Amino acid sequence: MALVVAPVDASGEWFRHVPHAANPRSRPRPPGDSRWQRGSVIDALYLADDEQTVWAEWYRHLAEFGIPPMQQLPRDLWRVRVPALEVADLSDEERLQDVGLPLPRPGRTAWPRFQSVGEALWREGWPGFIAPSAARPEGRVLCLFVGDSVSSPAEPLPPPDVVAEPPAPPPGMRT
Repeated sequence: MALVVAPVDASGEWFRHVPHAANPRSRPRPPGDSRWQRGSVIDALYLADDEQTVWAEWYRHLAEFGIPPMQQLPRDLWRVRVPALEVADLSDEERLQDVGLPLPRPGRTAWPRFQSVGEALWREGWPGFIAPSAARPEGRVLCLFVGDSVSSPAEPLPPPDVVAEPPAPPPGMRT
């Protein structure tokens, strides 16, 4: 049974961080698992709607693994342009409830439920979706499914901002 979701245009500037001097288009091999997909099924590129959400998600990831921020710096913060692209809209609590999900919270225990929905959207032909950030509920993430290591509708806009010191933890952040 197909998921009932509305489309939304994901065009605009989004944000992504990568290790300093890394290719902003590079993808890990093998693809990793994340909240919304398993790498063994489909890879995905995650972007954030603003810098505060990027850093909240980064701090959440570090907290899950007990990694001190300085061990992961410097990082390059990229603005990424997404062209007109119709993705699934899971951007609020009501839309998440329509597909049987709660608002995302930090932690991996609920990942299988979210992965099931993300992978179902991919199988239905959606190129991605917009959803609330688990680390900063007022922020949004854009998940774009990536079928190979080189194609993506997201275009990095040089130059990146090099971040050598841990940014201030964003207000409203949850780890």
